[in-house]
Amino acid sequence: MSKQDKWLLPEGIGEVLPPAAWRLEFARRELLDMFAGWGYELVITPFIEYLESLLTGTGRDLELQTFKLTDQVSGRQLGVRADITPQAARIDAHRLRHVAPTRLCYIGSVLRTRAEGLTASRSPLQIGAELYGHAGVDSDVEILCLMMETLRVSGLDDVYLDLGHVGIFRSLADAAGLSARQEAALFEALQRKAAAEIEALVDDFAVDLDMRRMLLALAKLNGDADVQREQLASAPATVAEAIDYVEAVAERLRRCLPDVPVHFDLAELRAYHYQTGVVFAAFVPGEGQEVARGGRYDQIGEVFGRARPATGFSADLKTLMRLGSHEPQALDGAILAPVDDDPALQARIVELRAAGSVVICELPGQTGDPAEMGCAYRLQKQAGAWDLVPL
Repeated sequence: MSKQDKWLLPEGIGEVLPPAAWRLEFARRELLDMFAGWGYELVITPFIEYLESLLTGTGRDLELQTFKLTDQVSGRQLGVRADITPQAARIDAHRLRHVAPTRLCYIGSVLRTRAEGLTASRSPLQIGAELYGHAGVDSDVEILCLMMETLRVSGLDDVYLDLGHVGIFRSLADAAGLSARQEAALFEALQRKAAAEIEALVDDFAVDLDMRRMLLALAKLNGDADVQREQLASAPATVAEAIDYVEAVAERLRRCLPDVPVHFDLAELRAYHYQTGVVFAAFVPGEGQEVARGGRYDQIGEVFGRARPATGFSADLKTLMRLGSHEPQALDGAILAPVDDDPALQARIVELRAAGSVVICELPGQTGDPAEMGCAYRLQKQAGAWDLVPL
């Protein structure tokens, strides 16, 4: 590496500079306060832990996103967290063990081997909330409403929701008798809406004509519930039950959030390998990737000794700040205090800081414009008192 390149960061890894870092921090505080108001308790999970614990029950998609290394103390393999959701599930199942519904929230950096999307970061600042101990529409709707409130507080307008249900794809794959390899290949093609590839795969599966028609229809089934039922009329009963569930969630959302457009997308399968029910994603115009996503994942706690119903959502706070209009309350310009040992000056500095002002003490011999430090005022002694004077 040349001397000129030593300041470069790895691809997809970024740093946040002033004043954007303060904007991010103010948003973090505001969102955590909002979560607390809904009854969600904050947890702080480890950045690194034993790989088998970190990936238990999550599937191959998260395994491929996880950086791995060897612990020099134990010799065991470690993983750097790529998603906080499984860690929160472990805390609920193994550490808290509540009987009543448990509401947890979190925020922290995660690290991923690959970025999701062309411009996404490999080190998102993941923020999210999880609700454990209740199975049903009510808890899913609560999480969805909390996700939408998170986007509103972050300054995102014109948001629309995609709703799906992983049980529909899973039931059709089981009914078609697909192997694990065939199911994975079809899943990948569905995520990309690759119509020609989907058709070629289904033809290779050698399923009957009716099953072929339903599998091919999945990528285009993003209309209302009646259209979905018509297209999947001969599917297993579990498919109709899943469609009913998604429709019930959508109906509740129409009452709670009447201004939010809701779309049905049965090929919406994000985090398919550990989701078990309804899944959802929020989008804004001009952004190809979702800005927040979540769903139900009832079985993940079982491997930690206690299966509980679970639903939650997560987002990247950096992305929310990039796209949103959230601005913290503007602070007046900082105050520059001159080099002076006068006790009255020191008392005035303490007074101003206690009142919320930013006071920067000038250093002996310093050069440069005080405006570079964000100063708009200067403390100046006038008639025996230290007064604020505009610069």
